[in-house]
Amino acid sequence: MAEFTQAARVLSVNDLTTHTRQLILLPTVQNIVFQPGQWVSLKLPVGAAPPLNRAYSMAAPGTPSGELTIIFDRVPDGMGSNYLYTLKPGDVIHLSGPYGNFTLPQQLDRDLLFVARYTGLVPIRCMLKQLYTQRQIDTILLIAVAPAEDEFLFHQELLTVAVTYPKFRYLSFVASEGAQQAVDLVRPMLRPLIEKAPKMIPMLCGTKGFVRPLRSYLVEAGYDRKEVKTETYD
Repeated sequence: MAEFTQAARVLSVNDLTTHTRQLILLPTVQNIVFQPGQWVSLKLPVGAAPPLNRAYSMAAPGTPSGELTIIFDRVPDGMGSNYLYTLKPGDVIHLSGPYGNFTLPQQLDRDLLFVARYTGLVPIRCMLKQLYTQRQIDTILLIAVAPAEDEFLFHQELLTVAVTYPKFRYLSFVASEGAQQAVDLVRPMLRPLIEKAPKMIPMLCGTKGFVRPLRSYLVEAGYDRKEVKTETYD
């Protein structure tokens, strides 16, 4: 069966940092019902054989009126992100979805551990918004890594959540030298969680060079591979 594709209108465009942008889209045919952590496929009219399909996670839970919030960084040679940077309110693009299994477990019987690098924070922020909107936040640790101090996404929002919900802990780090430096910063943060605490529900998101070494570290420490939920975007 062919996937259902529909047009979506750009409602607003907002720069979050120097290199990241937020688009709010409104599907024109029917609302897309999704779980936080899922993504849509944008069909972009660029490339050698358009459409160019690009996946973007939703940054906020669904609304009754159907708006979708996506956030992305501008890749210097990226055809997809550079095209998206040309869009303005009123423009129309095409999309399909939702897709993806990077979603919260049905049963939250353990503490949550979120680990994200840069825009890997987008689907995790969507999950957090649903959890704290529904007052379901129990013990959650979020470790977020950005490429620069001024490239942290949702930083003030997450600090506010940490103040509001004492069981929510937020640790942020800068890794300007790439994925390996980010891994080297995060791994020591995971060690005491592995050695002294009951198992958590780990959810990791970012580039493969960031996510895969951390997943391997958790598996080597005793987690079953299926216990470590991951999403990569490269």
